[in-house]
Amino acid sequence: MSKSQVGKDEPGEILDDNTQWIAIEPQRTDAPHPPLASPNPPSFDESQFDVILRRQRVRPPLGPSRKSTTIPSRFLNLSNDFEFAGWGTSLNLRLEASDYEAGEARVKMNDETKILGQFTASALAGNAVLGSVFYALPAVVGVASVYSPISLFIATLTLFVWRPIMEELGSAFPICGAPYSYLLNISNKSLALLGAALLFLDFASTSVVSAATATSYLAGEVALPFPEFLGTIIVLLIFTVVSLSGMKESARVALCVLTLHMVTMTILIIAGAVHWANIGNGQIIENWHNGKASSASEVAKQIFNGFCLGMLGLTGFECIPAYIARIKPGRLPLVLRNLHYPAIALNCVLMMLVLAIVPLKSILQGDNILSLLAEKTIGKGMRSFIVVNAIVVLCGGVLTGILSACELLEQLTHDRMIPKSFSRTMPVTNSPYVSVISFIAFSAAIYASTGAQLSIVSKMFSLVWLVVMSLFPLALLLLKFNRGRLPRTPNTPFWVVLLALTLVPVVFAGNVVVDPTTAGYFAAYLIAIVFFFSATQNKTGILKWSYGIYDQFPSLHRWSLTKSYGARIINIMRTLKRQPVGILVKTDEINNLFHMILYVRDNEETACVKIVHFVDEEFGVPSELEANARILDEAFPELTIDLIVVTGCFNPINVAALAHRLNIPPSLMFMSCPGPTFKYRVADLGTRIITL
Repeated sequence: MSKSQVGKDEPGEILDDNTQWIAIEPQRTDAPHPPLASPNPPSFDESQFDVILRRQRVRPPLGPSRKSTTIPSRFLNLSNDFEFAGWGTSLNLRLEASDYEAGEARVKMNDETKILGQFTASALAGNAVLGSVFYALPAVVGVASVYSPISLFIATLTLFVWRPIMEELGSAFPICGAPYSYLLNISNKSLALLGAALLFLDFASTSVVSAATATSYLAGEVALPFPEFLGTIIVLLIFTVVSLSGMKESARVALCVLTLHMVTMTILIIAGAVHWANIGNGQIIENWHNGKASSASEVAKQIFNGFCLGMLGLTGFECIPAYIARIKPGRLPLVLRNLHYPAIALNCVLMMLVLAIVPLKSILQGDNILSLLAEKTIGKGMRSFIVVNAIVVLCGGVLTGILSACELLEQLTHDRMIPKSFSRTMPVTNSPYVSVISFIAFSAAIYASTGAQLSIVSKMFSLVWLVVMSLFPLALLLLKFNRGRLPRTPNTPFWVVLLALTLVPVVFAGNVVVDPTTAGYFAAYLIAIVFFFSATQNKTGILKWSYGIYDQFPSLHRWSLTKSYGARIINIMRTLKRQPVGILVKTDEINNLFHMILYVRDNEETACVKIVHFVDEEFGVPSELEANARILDEAFPELTIDLIVVTGCFNPINVAALAHRLNIPPSLMFMSCPGPTFKYRVADLGTRIITL
């Protein structure tokens, strides 16, 4: 039973009817058996005969071929033709002028996106990082009491472990969507899917915590005419409308907001230091006696618990690699430095000033501890200004969460991990309304399921952030083993990677001990997102199960309402499998080709694979490439494997031109890991690395 020619005449595919791939005729059973193998190597004539025989395989024009099977179909009413994707073809392709124009435009657009310097790039994540003091300090002081400055200092120092890891990953993969994009290039798609789910949950937690904290600060100053939880929902709805209106986050606006925040915090620190000098150490001594622990073990416990929750003061750093493709080359280390040192100063110094000026009882009773500090040091006018500053910065965090989630969902649609409907835009504003509405609905569900309690959401946010940060050392560990040839700087010591991987479970366990219920919320939300992404990633598998169930009830094939269901399911599966992917190869080594085809079969929902080789006129096409491609076409009956030989050099413009010609996104064109001598970066090509 031969392969069906499913998808052979689809637009966007390049076929050559003059080129036939053929299979060896089955060996006659009545032919005499060859003699036993000789211990001596084959003669020159024998070896050349094997090569000639393999290259002269001709597929019979009619009748059964080697691409057949005697294994019965798993379905009662569906033949094995459905399982066979069709024969592959061979084509010599020369790109046209329109293709080169499209390729040059794509490369130029990628170069023009690198517009962010160290300060503007710092501002995009800076509002989330440095604005976290508004919800990190109350959470830490609630468990660490007078030992909060120590806990925060230790927590902020841990970023010295992560910075070289993030710098090395950023130099290897300066592409957006990290750490999801890192995992996609160094492991399988399942692990990358888990990373995407964690990132989505992190963005949702960012928006919820920012909106709830902004409402809490406002409710602490004025009497709201509605419940506080309703205020949080209103903030989310307001920024839903803002996002749908097409307003994009501007680096300059973010820089202005961050500058205002830093000036405000600087004034508060200076005023607090002057006030402390005027009143002396009486208040801090009183707070020490009222809040100190009774034993050394209790001291260690409080410091450790505060250290675990103190990680909230670093939330936002995970967003920096997400837009690294827009940062000018070499600026990432400076961006991390620009945000790390202020985070240490703000968290530790402000916490120390709060304990030195504000009574401990007042600190523990209110969430607006920075506004209390402002009132004590300057007056009620400064307290109101701090509240306004907090609301502005935190609302910026809400918008950052929405926009980051939309960018992630857009990347997932390009990688065919979620339906294309998530990339649908409004006609006037071009806003991805499906992504925005879905994200806000999920964020509201998180907030409602916790009973609208900010403390629970904040603690769960700490868990989510920790797991997301663990993806960076995990990605670097896999990078060192799976893509070790990829050029990058710096070379992070192995013990630093292991230290980061060790810190995460310790701090995670500490957060769970502080409040075990947060682990349940975290697990429930993560499972829900992973289940959704898994379902969208395995659409063909779900459809096969649906057809299998439909197939078990013969009466459904006869009823007028249901008899067409089977044909509809089959058409949807065939449509999904007609979406092509490209494999960019340099050599004809069949083991490398085999692993690349295996990756596509296991990770992509397609039955159409294009093996592409850019031919160098000086060296020509590898001698065994066509023969090995034919073998693989026979070895994988569920795939149609076409060979395309492109005249031209392997460079970013030609790759982009080929993507335009074949109508395949560059992110779905796969290649082997380049070595140190390769003169282009992965980000310049826009392709995905799938083998060593």
